[in-house]
Parts: sequence; structure tokens; C-alpha cells
Amino acid sequence: MSLVIRNLQRVIPIRRAPLRSKIEIVRRILGVQKFDLGIICVDNKNIQHINRIYRDRNVPTDVLSFPFHEHLKAGEFPQPDFPDDYNLGDIFLGVEYIFHQCQENEDYNDVLTVTATHGLCHLLGFTHSTEAEWQQELDVRPALVKMTQMFAFNTGLPKYFQLNVFTKESGLSAEAESHS
Repeated sequence: MSLVIRNLQRVIPIRRAPLRSKIEIVRRILGVQKFDLGIICVDNKNIQHINRIYRDRNVPTDVLSFPFHEHLKAGEFPQPDFPDDYNLGDIFLGVEYIFHQCQENEDYNDVLTVTATHGLCHLLGFTHSTEAEWQQELDVRPALVKMTQMFAFNTGLPKYFQLNVFTKESGLSAEAESHS
């Protein structure tokens, strides 16, 4: 099914084609390529507005995920009854926030891929609002890391993604207050 990437900001340049190809690889790895997915790139002002409305936090953030299947449990896949239900939901990327959070040795486009993947995990029911939920997310990550590294080696995913997407060192940790 379709992957729609919309850039609704003009602050930070977005290379949509490479992001699209990398997210398509991630979708194949996770087995959700048959589901629609929306990725919307916004600036700090808009991500802060969305964060304030939906999470009652009046600060910009890196990623907000809005699942189509709201009651999906971690590790389960949606079981659509109708063709229109083949939808995972939408991921809002705070690209300006992400850009400013990048370390000197990190490639911004790689970090976008990692952050979008983090958002995709949320659409698939993985959360970390409690320590128990964070541990559950960590429990399934070794298998995802191994699969990702196997596929990424031959598919052109960035080294940053191959090594860091599913580790606390990646900055995608429960302690990072800005993550959804």
C-alpha cells in the first residue's frame, strides 16, 4: 500500500526520496508494507501545537504518532476487516527539532530515518510511558536489531540506523521526555 510523505515546513530541507526508500525497507523488514502510512514533516511551531493539543505538553518534540489501530498491543499486527482498515496511521516528524538535536557526528537524514522508525514502532503498539512498557519494547528489540542489520547491510540503510535504531544510546529512550 502507500507511503505518503508530506513536507509542511520550509525551515529545514527534506530529501523525501531517500527517506521514502529507507522507510519502505523498514516497512518490509517489519512486515507492514501492505498498510498505508503517512509521514508529515513539520516545524517547531506546528509540532509544539500538536504536542500541546494531544499530549498537554507545550514544547516542541521530535516525533508524534497517531495510530489508526489505537488498541494494538506491542508485537501484534493489525487484523483489518475491510480494505480501508489497511492503515497504520500517521507520524509527525518535528524536523526542525530533530535537526537541532543532531550531534556533530550524526547525519541528519539518518536521524530522520531512525526517528520515523521509532514513530512506526509506536504505531505498532510499542510504547514506553512506564518502565514496564519500556522493558517490553526492549525485549523485542534484539530480534528487530538482528533483522535490521541483516537487511540493512545489503539495502543501503545508513550505518547509524544499523547500529543504533533500537538502543538507548540512539537517544530513543524512555528517559527522553520529548518522545511520544
